[in-house]
Amino acid sequence: MTSGRTAAVGRPRGFDIDAALDAAVRVFWAQGYEGASLDDLTDAMGINRTSMYRAFGNKEELFSLALARYTEGPASYVAQALAQPTAREVATTFLVGSVRATTLPDCPTGCLGVQGSLAAGTSGRRARDVLAAWRESGTSHLRDRFQRAVEDGDLPADADPGLLARYLMTVANGIAVQAAGGTPRDELQLVADLTMRSWPPVSP
Repeated sequence: MTSGRTAAVGRPRGFDIDAALDAAVRVFWAQGYEGASLDDLTDAMGINRTSMYRAFGNKEELFSLALARYTEGPASYVAQALAQPTAREVATTFLVGSVRATTLPDCPTGCLGVQGSLAAGTSGRRARDVLAAWRESGTSHLRDRFQRAVEDGDLPADADPGLLARYLMTVANGIAVQAAGGTPRDELQLVADLTMRSWPPVSP
């Protein structure tokens, strides 16, 4: 993936745009928006500040690009879940994906979209708002998918699509926090399995 900004100014010479952006994702993922200094970012990306600004914009713009990259990569399980044929499979795929994405080998634990900027000072408020909107967008997509499941008879008529979506997102966010705190994957998967035990049955 190459950013619109990068395409507009032309590909800078001397470094791999995609590799640099992947490196930025890992820094923001591990340290959060405010914790990631420009030196941390440019050192990890293997470029100087001038090249970073030219290719990616300022730190806020780089963060937005990194979040998009994260969404298409480690967090791509969300889109995969939404494409499943039944509401139960949507929920299962979503939770399993959350467990796996937050405990990837050789990657930071937790979720960039959850812990990237939960609490922020003045300099991090924009990132905090971007992440809040990102999480809310995921909830909205789940809600719409479950609404369709109700209309199709895949969920009971009295099921609340919005509440089901919020429930799943709350569990997934909790899984991310627990993963960041060191809870192992197998225990988090048990949490996901337990969550699905209370999932509404398929309409008769």
